[in-house]
Amino acid sequence: MSNLYWLSEAQMGQLKPYFPKSRGKPRVDDRRVLSGIIFINRNGLRWSDAPAEYGPPKTLYNRWKRWSDMGVFARIMTGLAAEAPDDKTISIDATYLKAHRTASSLGAQKGGRGRLIGQTKGGMNTKLHGVTDTSGRPIQFFITAGQVSDYTGAAALLSCLPDAEWLLADRGYDADWFREALIDRGITPCIPGRKSRSKTIKYDKRRNRIERMFGRLKDWRRISTRYDRCPKVFLSAIAIAATVIFWL
Repeated sequence: MSNLYWLSEAQMGQLKPYFPKSRGKPRVDDRRVLSGIIFINRNGLRWSDAPAEYGPPKTLYNRWKRWSDMGVFARIMTGLAAEAPDDKTISIDATYLKAHRTASSLGAQKGGRGRLIGQTKGGMNTKLHGVTDTSGRPIQFFITAGQVSDYTGAAALLSCLPDAEWLLADRGYDADWFREALIDRGITPCIPGRKSRSKTIKYDKRRNRIERMFGRLKDWRRISTRYDRCPKVFLSAIAIAATVIFWL
């Protein structure tokens, strides 16, 4: 297949410092396996449909599941983001990701609780909360069930925010506790006020950069539609997409 995805040697050089150490028998070719994992996630394929050039599908899936459970892909994204900080003005926002029936079909007794999938007007969804740097590149992610408030994501990401000067957000984040928490950290909130506020609050419209970031992530089919039951595995899919799109 001529449209297969392959990591370059330069890209592998960026990724290798974050790989777990191989113990005992050496791992199968990292470049081939990781390229196959990226191809599957980008195109929304089943693991059994992986092109033969990437090797046995079982090898791809086992590596994907094991490294996802270890948090390797999330560490790669945050590690590469930390190598090139651009944090003067950061943004925070959230978006909905539709859950496929394969991700939400099992009952609670088989792991349904804690799957971070919830019912909204648009159906079964997971909500992705994210923070981007000045250039609109993602630096942190957090996922919740679809019906969860943006405030929950903001509270979870607050401790992970870099030492920025400004934070841009929409009025969904207009809460006194959040503004005060940002100011305590030396970050000036740039958030439009709720309509119920008597005093007009000035804000910056450049937050559309984070909306474009979400749009680019959703170009990957396994991101725009959640097929993975395990939240940690799904978050790994988001992290590896963000790594390839923005940090390699």
